Amino acid sequence: MAPLAVASGPRVQTRFAQCPQFFPGGNPPVVPSSQMLRELCFSAFAVLHNGKAKAPVFVAQRLNRKMLLQAQSVARADKFYPEARLPAAERAELDDYRGSGYSRGHMAPAADMHTPEAMAQSFSLANMVPQDQRHNGGAWSKVEDDTRKYVMRAAGDVFVFTGTVYDGRSMTIGAGRVAVPSHLYKVVYDATTGRAWAHWQANSPQSRAGPPMSYEEFEMRTGLGFLPLR
Repeated sequence: MAPLAVASGPRVQTRFAQCPQFFPGGNPPVVPSSQMLRELCFSAFAVLHNGKAKAPVFVAQRLNRKMLLQAQSVARADKFYPEARLPAAERAELDDYRGSGYSRGHMAPAADMHTPEAMAQSFSLANMVPQDQRHNGGAWSKVEDDTRKYVMRAAGDVFVFTGTVYDGRSMTIGAGRVAVPSHLYKVVYDATTGRAWAHWQANSPQSRAGPPMSYEEFEMRTGLGFLPLR
């Protein structure tokens, strides 16, 4: 079973002892405290999972040009599955999404996966959120494509953090009451240049791909500290 992240006050220092490679300097972030936070390591990404929302808080990746070139030859899996490492009361099930009108939206995109194992793992429901279908195939898809284009140009590793924001009135889907995020974000950090920025979009069919915000503004909005002190 995935380990629980232990809160010490209003914030939690995540550990990700089995997969520190997905975090700049091997240092996982401090995040706002919440119930039922569990750390999951996969071969190409890491997930901090919220068992109350039954969805990720964030998904962390380390990407580079070599990986994305390899990913181009990996066939898409398309076999979604519930994450058995999560307790049944904390995980999404396939039936929760069926007939909901929402996409099973990847946080770590399938197109980033550079091995068949990573591709298969990317279809874990622990890597999914209920996403508006038009947003998933439109503005959000452009954010993912633009991020890959940047990684292909970058000199070295690029760390990417993708996750969810809830506005307090979020609806749910399915008998399991999987929370629908109000917004999605993607933080991009070039470890070679030190540049960082964040995409912030409403989980809505009206969302449009626009200019990113500064990483500093993202941190102020969310309280999430993904990057080393600069």
